[in-house]
Order: sequence, then C-alpha cells, then structure tokens
Amino acid sequence: MNEKGSSTLVALTWVTVLVLVSAGMAGAGRLVAAHTQATAAADAAALAAAPVTFLGGNPEGEAAKFAAVNGARLLRCDCRRDSSFASRTVVVEVAQQVDLPVFGLRTVRARAAAEFAPLDLIGIPFTEETS
Repeated sequence: MNEKGSSTLVALTWVTVLVLVSAGMAGAGRLVAAHTQATAAADAAALAAAPVTFLGGNPEGEAAKFAAVNGARLLRCDCRRDSSFASRTVVVEVAQQVDLPVFGLRTVRARAAAEFAPLDLIGIPFTEETS
C-alpha cells in the first residue's frame, strides 16, 4: 500500500476548507456591516426629510443628500409636503453596494420611518379627534 503524499493531500484539503470558511466569514462580516450602514443611512435620510415636509423645500432631495453622506443611494421617499399641523410619517428606502468575496457585488437595502409633529416645535401636543 502506497501512502506517500496522503498526508500532503489531507493537509491541502484542510487548508482549502479553512480558506473557504474564512472567505465566507469575511463575506458575512461585510454583509452585516453593509446592512448596518444602510440602516443608519435610511434612519438619517428619514429624520432629515421629515421636518422638510412641513417647513418647505425638497424633502426627497434632503433624504437623498443624507443617504449619500452615509454611503447609500435613495431608492424611494414617501415624504409628501404637508403645511398642516398634523403629525406625519416619512418612509424612505435606501440601497448600498457591498463587494463580497466569492459572490461579487451585491446590493443591500434598508427602510426607515420617521414621524414629525409640527406642534412639538412649540410644545403643544397634537391629538386628532375622532367623531
């Protein structure tokens, strides 16, 4: 029975497995980091756009600017302008690219919402009356 080279083959197999596992773990870490960053970008975009819906200006542009500063791209902004004193909720969705080893370039998406109550600016709580 010829056993020459069998230990080399076993060692090579283990090294290959370890390299693949390491690449997978690095990819998972990058994916989690990208998702965390995209979530932060979505939060910042929603919080920036919410008061602009009342104060005038361009809430979509404000959301896009804050998403970009945080490394993401604005996909959707449900941030209608409303000059009333009613509370409103702004919803944004952003995307961020992440380069994963083995899998290549992937897109991570995140969504966030922010509520804005204009009367809170002057300290008056707003309650909607139902009939």
